[in-house]
Amino acid sequence: MLPAQRHQRIIETLGRKGTVRTEDLAALLGVSHETVRRDLAVLERRALLVRVHGGATSAPSGTGEELSYLERSTSQSGAKAVIGGLAAGLLRPRQTVIIDVGTTAVHLARAVPPSFRGVVATCSLLVAAELAGRPGVEVLVAGGRVRQGDLAVSNAWTVEFFEDLRADVAFVGSGGVDAHAGLTDYFLDEVATKRVILARTARTYVLADTEKHGRVAAYRVCGLDGPSGLVTDAEPSPALASALARAGTEVISP
Repeated sequence: MLPAQRHQRIIETLGRKGTVRTEDLAALLGVSHETVRRDLAVLERRALLVRVHGGATSAPSGTGEELSYLERSTSQSGAKAVIGGLAAGLLRPRQTVIIDVGTTAVHLARAVPPSFRGVVATCSLLVAAELAGRPGVEVLVAGGRVRQGDLAVSNAWTVEFFEDLRADVAFVGSGGVDAHAGLTDYFLDEVATKRVILARTARTYVLADTEKHGRVAAYRVCGLDGPSGLVTDAEPSPALASALARAGTEVISP
């Protein structure tokens, strides 16, 4: 089992039980106690749990380090595929579309119907690779610094690229969506890109599975009234749903 798979199993077990013992995790994962302790230390640094004597307990959502791309790409993949399909259903022929970075954005790119004809602008090399061979789709890629893992592009060049673009619809990734904190993210350079996309596009949608509901990442992007809508895999909690309704932000879910 890969470290990313172990970490996901640990988080899932904590979600069900609230507290886990090191020896139980070692038996569940088929690894040594020392390996489990190292995994718990990594997850604690990411603010995903709190280590206690003999095991770990759940931690409240906070501004910890984002999981690696591998961990995120294998987590909630079914939910992200649902979101990608819902978002793709919002596309119309001959639109200019922006698809932001992140694992859910890649699912959206895969879900773009073969019949779609239009322009797709992105700051994700992974999204660009998914769509570059599609007939009738013109792919525009922003310049800038490439981040490892997600292959996300960001810096002043990226911001300038989107400042000069007027798109019909944009799909923006997120680190978290919270009733009080709004839309937040983990990377400061990418926050600047998201703000420009939100300001320059006719309609904008945030892509966020339910694991990101109530989560607060390090940097604020905007309030809940910033995007036109939230595309998600299930109905938000009553508190978040109420905050979105007050902000006039549409919720799109199965």
